[in-house]
Amino acid sequence: MQLNVDFITEYLPWYVEAAKLTVRIAFWGIIFSLIVGAACAILRYYRVPVIQRIIAVYIELSRNTPLLVQLFFLYFGLPKLGIVLEADTCAVIGLTFLCGSYMAESMRSGLESVDKSQIESAASLGMSKALTMREVIFPQALAVSVPGLCANVIFLIKETSVVSGIALADLMYVAKDLIGLYYETDEALLMLVVAYLIILLPISICATLLERRLRYAGFGN
Repeated sequence: MQLNVDFITEYLPWYVEAAKLTVRIAFWGIIFSLIVGAACAILRYYRVPVIQRIIAVYIELSRNTPLLVQLFFLYFGLPKLGIVLEADTCAVIGLTFLCGSYMAESMRSGLESVDKSQIESAASLGMSKALTMREVIFPQALAVSVPGLCANVIFLIKETSVVSGIALADLMYVAKDLIGLYYETDEALLMLVVAYLIILLPISICATLLERRLRYAGFGN
C-alpha cells in the first residue's frame, strides 16, 4: 500500500481542527456526566423512594437507547416543540445523558463497597450524613470507582464519533467527507486512527498508572 503523502500533508490541518472540536465536546461531556453520575449515585445510595425510581428509569432509558437516536431527538425533534439547540450543545447533552448513567453505576458500586462500620463510627462521633458522605464515604468510594470511571471516560471519547450524525465537523465527519470527495480511503482512515490514538492513548496510560497507585495504596482490594 502506497500512501498519498501530499494528501495527508494538505488535509492534516482539517484533522487538527476536528480533533479540537472532538476534545472540547468530550471534555464537557466528561465533566457533566461525572456531575450527573455523582448526584444519581448519592441519591440512590440514600434510597429516597420516588427519586430512586426516577433515577432507575433514567439509567435504563439512557443505557438502552443508542446515542445517535438521542442526538436526533435533541437536534431534530426538539425544534418541533419550539426548542432549538446548537449542534455542539446537543452533542454535550447527549453524551452527558448517555454516560451519566454509566458514571452513576460505577460510583454506586464504589459507595456500596464502603464498610458500614465506618459509617456507624462516623455517626457515633456526631457527624451528619452530609459530612459523613463528604469526609468518609465519598473519598473511599471514588478510589474504588476509578477503574470504572476511567473506562467510561474512554468510552465517552470514542462515542463522540457519533456526533457527526448531526453535522458536527468532528474527526469522523472529516474522514467521511474526505473519503466521499477524493476516495483517498486509506489516507483518511489512517489519519482518523492516529488522531484517536493521540487523544486516547495518554488517557489510557494515565488511567492504568492511577489504578496501580490506588491498588498499591490499598484501595480496590
